[in-house]
Amino acid sequence: MRVIGRGLWMLLFAAGLLALGCREVVEAPTALSYSANPAVYTVGTAIPTNSPTHSGGAPSSYAVSPALPDGLLLDPKAGTITGTPTTASAAATYTVTGTNSAGSATASLSITVSPKPAAITITTQPADQAISVGQTATFSVVATGTTALTYQWSKGGVAIPSATLASYTTPTAVLADDGSTFTVDISDGNGNVVTSSTATLHVTAVAGPGTFLATGGMFAARTYPTATLLTNGKVLVAGGYSVSTVLSSADVYDPAAGTFSATKVPMTTTRNFHTATLLANGKVLIAGGSDFSATLGTAELYDPGTNTFTATGSLVSARAYHTATLLPGGKVLVVGGVKAGVYQATAELYDPATGLFTTTTNAPKASRAGHTATVLLTGKILLVGGRTASNLASAELYDPAVGTFAFTGPMAVPRSFHTATLLASGKVLVVGGAATTSAELYDPATALFTATGTLVTGRSSHAAAILPTGKVLISGGQTGSPGTVLASAELFDPANGTFTATGSMIAVRELHVAVPLGTGKVLVAGGSSGTGALASAELYY
Repeated sequence: MRVIGRGLWMLLFAAGLLALGCREVVEAPTALSYSANPAVYTVGTAIPTNSPTHSGGAPSSYAVSPALPDGLLLDPKAGTITGTPTTASAAATYTVTGTNSAGSATASLSITVSPKPAAITITTQPADQAISVGQTATFSVVATGTTALTYQWSKGGVAIPSATLASYTTPTAVLADDGSTFTVDISDGNGNVVTSSTATLHVTAVAGPGTFLATGGMFAARTYPTATLLTNGKVLVAGGYSVSTVLSSADVYDPAAGTFSATKVPMTTTRNFHTATLLANGKVLIAGGSDFSATLGTAELYDPGTNTFTATGSLVSARAYHTATLLPGGKVLVVGGVKAGVYQATAELYDPATGLFTTTTNAPKASRAGHTATVLLTGKILLVGGRTASNLASAELYDPAVGTFAFTGPMAVPRSFHTATLLASGKVLVVGGAATTSAELYDPATALFTATGTLVTGRSSHAAAILPTGKVLISGGQTGSPGTVLASAELFDPANGTFTATGSMIAVRELHVAVPLGTGKVLVAGGSSGTGALASAELYY
């Protein structure tokens, strides 16, 4: 055996040590984490770079499972996550593994991708509907978005097949449908979905004569609004107040559909205690009133053709609780009212041809507010009651032919917030006021008031509407002191001068509106329950 010399052996040993010193010793990663965890991102918004940190050896490659949300990328070398998410996704856990030749480490990363901020705005929510058995109801929504919108209606939380338009008409209703609820989900294709408020379907048995039946509600609860029967058969209900808020909004009731819809734009001014007068051209003059902070002198016109309001000339004198009456010649007579707490004995005329108000040549004989104005068959205007420091019994006539006011009457009972209804005979029925049970008839032939039958219930702040039969429906109001708001209604029969009870309203109401429709029914809407304004409406059959 050959013996290696000691010098050669030492040389070989040294070469071996040198070789070992040149070989890199690799350490496995022992921990892995990310700068943003949990991470919440938004569709369409580039994310800040989410970078990994580690302890132990550095990973040389990275992988993730499951795949990151659409639009996000993992750099396989650096482990950074970047990109712009394109699809919304709920919170989910993603496992990122960093690996080198000596081993690997993992990080559990929570990522949520939220939809773009809602680009959908619902401008008109679905409204409750009230129908009879055998009828259908239509629920509608109006919404805007930055892209085309799609709709899906649901009944009781269950999607309705093929109900994918902005409106949905129910099948013919049965009594079991009463109380059904409807919503609509509106999508914009970008992952945004907005759900409407809930609308309820009320279904009742077919009403008989002398009964009230619920109909579609208004979009706003209103006390003391105005209501005007338009030439197209629809009804404009405008302004009023809810609690301490004066309204500028207005709703239009469609008897054919049994529903209200909001006007395209609100009134130019918030107002209550104003007047609304149908002009010969089909437009409606809205004048005066109050916004609770001041008496208003402004006026505006509602155009049914465009469903919009536009300003017109201002009143000569601001006023609220006044009357505004269309004269046979087409002008509008505005009388009395209150201005900054002062009762007015002034009057003015609005000329639709010029859009201007001018003071009448002669002034009314008395200051009055909360009175009534009735166009007689003679063309004269009968002004009745109202109040100044107290209720008034006086009445006067305005003669448009000569432009003069003259006392007539007076009534036997002072009244304000009463009603005055022109009968087929040409006489005027004056009812209630100050919660009295008395009623009187004004006869233009004699220029006198005479007592007629007694109301079943004394009432004020009620409503009156003439029926096709010639009878007069008296509904709601308040009675007693302090006042109790009423649901009761009664009928005045001109043939025998008596009042008899008829069906009660569904809701107690005062300061509401009652409008005879072309269908022969009477629309009763809004008012106050005594504790708050009402948005509900009902029909008297």
